[in-house]
Amino acid sequence: MVHRVAALDKDSCVSRKCGLECIKFCPVNKTGSDCIILGEDAKAVISEELCTGCGICIKKCPFEAITIVNLAEELLEEKIHQYGVNTFRLYRLPIPRAGGVVGLVGRNGVGKTTALNILSGTLKLNLGRYEKPPEWDEIIGAFQGTEMKQHFQKIASGELKVSVKPQQVHLIQKAWGKDALSLLKKFDERNVVNDMVTGLNLDTCIDKSVADLSGGELQRLAVAVAASREAELYLFDEPSSYNDVYQRLAVSKIIRGLSEQGKKVVVVEHDLTFLDYLSDYLYLLYGEPGAYGILSTLQAARTGINILLDGYLPSENVRFRDAPVVFDTTAPVEEQLLEEYVVRYQEFSKIYPGFSLSVETGGLRRGEVIGILGANALGKTTFMKIIAGVEKPSAGSAETLLTISYKPQYLSADFEGSVRDLLSKTSGGQFESGAYESQIIRPLGVHRLYDKSVQELSGGELQKVAISASLSRDADIYALDEPSAFIDIEDRIILAKAVQRFVRAQGRSAFIVDHDVQLVDIVADRLIIFSGKPGVKGHATPPLNKLEGMNSFLKELGITYRRDVDSGRPRVNKPGSKLDRHQKTIEQFYYVRVAADEESGE
Repeated sequence: MVHRVAALDKDSCVSRKCGLECIKFCPVNKTGSDCIILGEDAKAVISEELCTGCGICIKKCPFEAITIVNLAEELLEEKIHQYGVNTFRLYRLPIPRAGGVVGLVGRNGVGKTTALNILSGTLKLNLGRYEKPPEWDEIIGAFQGTEMKQHFQKIASGELKVSVKPQQVHLIQKAWGKDALSLLKKFDERNVVNDMVTGLNLDTCIDKSVADLSGGELQRLAVAVAASREAELYLFDEPSSYNDVYQRLAVSKIIRGLSEQGKKVVVVEHDLTFLDYLSDYLYLLYGEPGAYGILSTLQAARTGINILLDGYLPSENVRFRDAPVVFDTTAPVEEQLLEEYVVRYQEFSKIYPGFSLSVETGGLRRGEVIGILGANALGKTTFMKIIAGVEKPSAGSAETLLTISYKPQYLSADFEGSVRDLLSKTSGGQFESGAYESQIIRPLGVHRLYDKSVQELSGGELQKVAISASLSRDADIYALDEPSAFIDIEDRIILAKAVQRFVRAQGRSAFIVDHDVQLVDIVADRLIIFSGKPGVKGHATPPLNKLEGMNSFLKELGITYRRDVDSGRPRVNKPGSKLDRHQKTIEQFYYVRVAADEESGE
């Protein structure tokens, strides 16, 4: 038996611009029944009871606004929340564990934030009965015999103490007009202000006004505020955003410190390396974004991430991705790379008041992707701008006669018009034809955004449109600065593979700056490593092969990576573990090969 889920993307449904194809072609409607009607808001309303699941409305809708899915009948008893008719619904809840960090991972729009809001008591779950929501007694009764009964009893009585680090940290700037230190002291219930400032590297910004903090500083301040409160349950929604690898490790130590004190900790995160390093347990959320989300059974962190990469959940016999993600487990041989250089640049430097950047001689081959790694404020974006011709070097030469398409780190939604208008402008009207549409537009799901205003896009949607716009230009080199920002793990994997295929198939080349080491590992052929003193002095190496580059980067970071024996993905070794000590002794900070006994070193 199955039960049917019918979901409508109300932002995409624009009845005044279509011929009401969903209503006219519905077979049930043709028999005289009202399976699909037009609601008072001029949006389609679909009866899940009458719907036969034929899929005709899905194919006929010109805006791809309709989703119809058949789910197992058993899931009806596990429905946790539904927002309204033809809207998103969540099945099952994560269970926090005392003394452990529980990770939540999955695509945007499948219920991670909804789950956190329910756990915190911010959102009162309705068990799917949105028309007549149940009272607390009935909700508590629904969890009889489970660990969550006591959790909801405490929420109902107001006894549960929860500390939340929200996803949208920029809202803090609107709510607090004073300095960062005063905000931290206001919420410090554990007397840990000094520990937070030192542990999260907030020394240089703690006396600044919150309004003047950078994205990374604001993110770490939000983590500090949440961690300094006295609570039973701590919830962190995407705590790594805006921060470099060094800062992400600092954040992970603070969060793990809470679990080591016996606290319950739940973390939503898209950076798999960070999540793997931080989490003890993992729940996967899968489903159809905006339509439904299903929580998997609890997994060990390593097992859960491997399942995510494989795209198949054995315990439930569910495949949620067409093909597994495959990692290279051997270093690329230099001779295998094309020798034709599209650009060579000589040693150059850039000097600003208080900051200097030096870059060693290098070049970029046709069909090659060079990844760029390093801490924030070392000049990576400056390097990209100089290569792109946006800025000039102070000494040396980086001039090129080639055309470069640059996607900046910070995005602007100033364009007045739809996504379709923007892509038509950047591509010369060619964005809906050929390899570009099949290799970039559709894999990233940008075609579903064609009729949305650029100014109304979410952060993740805007990022995907900006990447698509950059790649749609007729250029020799594509320079993408932090393309993973705001994008979920599924789309990061899709993005890495799509950019790699597109660059090679079109005979173009690319530079990619990103803090997601796993994404860089997937997409890059060679690496440029930035080192120095953030905000004072930066230095860029020449392009190095992946093994040499990663080894150099991780050595400076002070961490070691091994390869997962099953998936081949890079994993961070626990500091001080047997394998961590061994790799540091032999100065193999980055393992390319997979060894059958590696997991025993954790």
